[in-house]
Formats: sequence, structure tokens, C-alpha cells
Amino acid sequence: MLTPVTDADGAPFWQYAAHRELRVQACADCGEPRFPPRPCCPHCQSFATEWRQVTGRGRIWSYVIPHPPLLPDYAEQAPYNVIVVELTDAPRIRLVGNLVTEAGAPLNSLSPDRLRIGARVQVVFTDTGLPQWILERP
Repeated sequence: MLTPVTDADGAPFWQYAAHRELRVQACADCGEPRFPPRPCCPHCQSFATEWRQVTGRGRIWSYVIPHPPLLPDYAEQAPYNVIVVELTDAPRIRLVGNLVTEAGAPLNSLSPDRLRIGARVQVVFTDTGLPQWILERP
């Protein structure tokens, strides 16, 4: 399994996720949330930053089902889904992940025919702190 590559701006995201908290970076001056994390606010150009906890609820904005050839660590689980989630409490924030049946389930645990644009989802975390998504109403 691949592990996230972190940088100074994104490291807090993974630190919070390891504690099963979904947080997004926001400008401490104008309050605008932003993702991916970066040093400067694109709205007011401030370098003041804070990390806000979000509910982890959202909707599927887009998805794809990758098929081989894939990276070796993922080929065994193909076909699986990769979804883009628009967060309910920060609608301009979209996160990429996988829709699974339960936290820590294999990437191919949910049948591709269950995917729908607009479906409501909730974040869950693997034992290693990787965010995944489950359907709010399975």
C-alpha cells in the first residue's frame, strides 16, 4: 500500500487524520478554506493559517473506475473506485478518496454499480489514518 508523501504545508492534514479528524486549512485572516494546503491564501494573500475541523460529510462530485495497467500495489484490487467528494460544510473543497463498505475495507469492497454522482457520503479512517468514504445511506 502506498503512503502519502507529505510536505510542510500538508503535514497537519495527515497528523489530524491519524487521530481520525478531518480538517482543512483555512486563512486565519479572511476565513476562506483551501485545499490542497498551501502557504498563501489565494483570496487575500495572507500567510496566516489555521486548521478547521469539518464534519466529514459530503457528496460524490465525480468518480472514475481505474482498470489495469495500474501501480502494482493497486492492480490486485482493480477494478475499484476513486471518488471526488465535495464537502458539505466547505463546498469549494473537494477531496479525492475511495468509497468503501466500511473503514479499512479493500478498495474494491463496494460494487461499482452503487456509485452515483450526488450520493451522500461520510468520511471514515483506516487504522493508519487514511481517509476513506462510506455511503450515508447504504
